[in-house]
Amino acid sequence: EQYGRHKLGQSLLLARRLVESGVRFINVHDGVLNGQTVNWDSHSNLFPRHRELLAPLDQGFAAFINDLDQRGLLDSTLVIAMGEFGRTPRVNVHGGRDHWPNCYSVVLAGGGVQQGTAYGASDNLGVYPQSHPVTPADLAATIFTRFGINPEIEIRDRTDRPFKLSEGNFIPVF
Repeated sequence: EQYGRHKLGQSLLLARRLVESGVRFINVHDGVLNGQTVNWDSHSNLFPRHRELLAPLDQGFAAFINDLDQRGLLDSTLVIAMGEFGRTPRVNVHGGRDHWPNCYSVVLAGGGVQQGTAYGASDNLGVYPQSHPVTPADLAATIFTRFGINPEIEIRDRTDRPFKLSEGNFIPVF
């Protein structure tokens, strides 16, 4: 009951069990609620949809973090909650928000992240970063570094072109 009797809660409970059994990478995708496909891509009906989605997220995610902590697993587990982009600061004519790559939030927990750390800030409308902007490449470099992988390591694509694993900079949250 702690995680909730919904798909997300049960998926997070399964993720905790997988962490306990030693699985090193787990992806929990939130996309089904009460047997119906739903997602956070709310170009319309944002507010009713969020009323449905936020309660299971709040319940399940909090239970997951607390459970990992109580079992002594949080310090060795990096938890990341994010989408792939943000949402327009203003509601559109359909009562939703469209894609907005300029400013969005990411939650990092455990894995050595300093508790209570807020890194960066947006302007008062959430339109643009105001301090310490972070790029997806910065986030990737930070994750790689946390796992002991040099983000500047060279990899090659299938045409043998060289690329750095990440061009980003480490975010000082550990």
